[in-house]
Amino acid sequence: MTDKTRTPHGQKQFEKKREADSAMSQYDAEGRAVRANMEKLRALRLAKEAAEAASAPPPKAKKAAAKPAKKEAPAKLSDWLANQQKGGFRT
Repeated sequence: MTDKTRTPHGQKQFEKKREADSAMSQYDAEGRAVRANMEKLRALRLAKEAAEAASAPPPKAKKAAAKPAKKEAPAKLSDWLANQQKGGFRT
């Protein structure tokens, strides 16, 4: 009855697994650090935008036109065709 960790092959497998576990824990720690940094930067950006919005002067009200502009009636197709013929476009 031999223990697999005592054979050279078993020892290599054990070391490989331990390295993989170490790499995975390092990967997880880096991911947590990146997410924490993103949260911090998001909070700073939102605070800055709120401060800028609070300190910005209120938008000026637009002046109302004295008389509303009259909309022209759409041109009739027959008028457009007549103008095209006069201009020599429909020969």
